Amino acid sequence: MNVNPIYLRRGRKWIVETGQEPNRLSKALLATAAKNIASLGFTFSPRLMQALGTLSREQFEEVYRQLLASLKVMVGAHVKYQPMYPDFPDQVMEADDVELYLNAIYHYFTNETPKYGASDRPPLLDARPLKPIDLGSKAEFNLMIRRLIEAKTSISETDRQDIDAAFSYADPDELDEILPDEIPFKENVGFVVSVLLKYELASVKRVGRYFRTATDVLRLAVALSDGDVSLAQAARFRKFKRAERRLLLGLLEQCGSITEDMLRYKQRWIRLGEILHPAEYKNQFAKAKEAFEIIRNNKPFATFNRNVELAYKYGDLWTMIDLLMRRPGEMARRLDQLLRRSGEQTEYVALAFEEVADQVATPVLLQVKAHFAHRNEPKELRVFFPKGNVAKAYAIPHALPEIDPAVCQQIVDICGQTLIRRFAALPPLGKTYVDARLRQYLVPFSQRSASKALRTLVRGSRIPLPAGDTLRFFTWWKEGKVNGKDTGRVDIDLSAVMYDREWNYVEHISYTNLRSAKYRAVHSGDIVSAPQGASEFIDLDIPSIVDYGGRYVVASLNAFTEQPYCDLPECFAGWMMRKKPGSGEIYEPSTVENKIDITANTQIAIPVILDLVERVVIWTDLSLTRYPFSYNNVEGNQKGMVLMGKALTALRKPNLYDLFTLHAQARGVMAGPNEAADSLFSVEEGITPFDIEQIMAEYLV
Repeated sequence: MNVNPIYLRRGRKWIVETGQEPNRLSKALLATAAKNIASLGFTFSPRLMQALGTLSREQFEEVYRQLLASLKVMVGAHVKYQPMYPDFPDQVMEADDVELYLNAIYHYFTNETPKYGASDRPPLLDARPLKPIDLGSKAEFNLMIRRLIEAKTSISETDRQDIDAAFSYADPDELDEILPDEIPFKENVGFVVSVLLKYELASVKRVGRYFRTATDVLRLAVALSDGDVSLAQAARFRKFKRAERRLLLGLLEQCGSITEDMLRYKQRWIRLGEILHPAEYKNQFAKAKEAFEIIRNNKPFATFNRNVELAYKYGDLWTMIDLLMRRPGEMARRLDQLLRRSGEQTEYVALAFEEVADQVATPVLLQVKAHFAHRNEPKELRVFFPKGNVAKAYAIPHALPEIDPAVCQQIVDICGQTLIRRFAALPPLGKTYVDARLRQYLVPFSQRSASKALRTLVRGSRIPLPAGDTLRFFTWWKEGKVNGKDTGRVDIDLSAVMYDREWNYVEHISYTNLRSAKYRAVHSGDIVSAPQGASEFIDLDIPSIVDYGGRYVVASLNAFTEQPYCDLPECFAGWMMRKKPGSGEIYEPSTVENKIDITANTQIAIPVILDLVERVVIWTDLSLTRYPFSYNNVEGNQKGMVLMGKALTALRKPNLYDLFTLHAQARGVMAGPNEAADSLFSVEEGITPFDIEQIMAEYLV
């Protein structure tokens, strides 16, 4: 079934059209297949094995072929790894400096790697638990896609591609299973409806219910033009067919007050109006025509935001409170600013917020609660993740004045009590266990720029390192043609920079420094061209780094030849944990902890940061712009890397433990770790941090 690669990646499930005869397939064939996927780190669940046993040999071979190909892509085993030194890491550790230098010069001039024969490596001695693949169903898959569409926050480009594919494979009678009654997050409205239109599955009756504001309609026009539905960047609108113009104007006409909303994106609406020609439909869509005339001819129109800014400018606190109470979500977002402006009258601001808190969206309440819980903690930086589709972060010095701790606690209590009342209306959970380890995993508020990964997480989440002393980073990339344009030579550099507990530089491992003189850390050699694909590895011995005083490691990829990652045929990175790094192949798929596709429109990527003292991987999935006046390598980007490192390791955002605890308090009874529970929230069982679409749809209501 065509949706199976998506289902496997997102839910580790596979749909099988079972036969009527149990034990039809030979056990030897099934065992051979199970052994083969075990080398990739996976196994069949009993349910899936039973279903596969009902297939004919021909049916099974087709299923196995698709399954194996999908698994290989997920863990990066679909490509060939040929590092410069085939006996890495020992070959690099044992070579003298002259040999390493001459080999690099030879490669830079010829693009050929030194002629070393690979010795026989001992069998893999690292045993990792196998990840079971379970039997799925089309109904469960459709529910998974429906949850994505119902997400209360932004979704990633991978999510959008999966929704598109689901609609392309869906039967018409399945649409009601996939489409919810409401699409809460408005960016998703424009995208989903554009996909329905593409596959001729949309009608005004079917999609009209999703459009409430003029901005919803603008997002649809942007989506139809392949633009950024977050509206972080202006889109170039394509020419619309007459039927599309009528649809857009009709949707705009049915919305409520549209003029003020259109003024928020005035220039974009002016450009869109030049394409829609609303005057041609003045009798049919009179309200839309009038709104376009106001924004095009600069007719006077008082807006909410202008009134708020004027009140703020002149210090008119009571007008600000009165205005913001009419838009509770805006009041929640401006609450810190409002409290700082209120002087000794903070209690009135808190009381006003309490009156409207029940009208504020759950994601906003959770963020306000976490913000004020940590509001007065001493911190060096404030971190911002800007809106848009590129995974960037900005950090500025923390210079905000303190707010009365009692008022901060009052805001925290208001948010918590409001959320508990809201969650209490949901179905009961019964006896509920919430794993304390979920404090390390953040709530998925914005997945807009999240990269495709073997296991996708929320930026800032902290994943425990498994047992083992050696962490092996890897990257693979390829040059070639993308959309008919040749990339030219592509040189991607894998680097690891070590810092102490105060973020002082200790040392780096990169193409300029293949091995450490201070501890056991080694690079596999600098490959500068990849017509058939190229790979680089870095091994880090954790105890030796910690003993030397190192703590943080920032892993980075730098495009030395300056092509953006989005313009490459393929580029990915990841890491594996090894107890015996000299055993098995250099790239052992079964030991891969995570693999992330690098596709951002930048030249520097920071997939993860390590805290070796705490033994955690901090999921970053970030991009930096090129640092001015220096080569694009690790030495030229120290300032940006330290800034991001400090910001991400000190991040204070709502975590899953707090979210699920609120649900448990509202909907059930908290259970201890050794008690039988009706509802389970944990890292490995029940609802886990990797069930992102379910969390976004069902627990951020």
